[in-house]
Amino acid sequence: MAEKTKFQLEYLINCSPKVLYDRLSTASGLSEWFADDVNVKGKKFTFIWGDAEQQAEMSLAKDGRMVRFNWLSDEDDDYYFEFRITQDELTGDVSLIIIDFAEADEIEETKELWNTQVADLKHVLGS
Repeated sequence: MAEKTKFQLEYLINCSPKVLYDRLSTASGLSEWFADDVNVKGKKFTFIWGDAEQQAEMSLAKDGRMVRFNWLSDEDDDYYFEFRITQDELTGDVSLIIIDFAEADEIEETKELWNTQVADLKHVLGS
């Protein structure tokens, strides 16, 4: 399996951390922007896009701050995608930080995909 590279993206999101966290950590929230449909059984999330589906396990969650998912199809547990929520103490600006991994030749494509997904998220949040 090819080596994957970790990368990080940051987006300003105009909403409260609590509202944002709900969109990142629940099946109903994730199905509004991340996938066409999401089913959850315990910590196992099934993400559905058209005819394709992928399963991930919520491996870490800190209420209102971060969520990490490990793809169950990845043999390597070192690879995951993570949503972190930060709020600037002075300005109150809320940022969504996404940490993900991709093979070197797929990083730009993966970043573009996240840009599209986050644009949908912002639309859903009205931000």
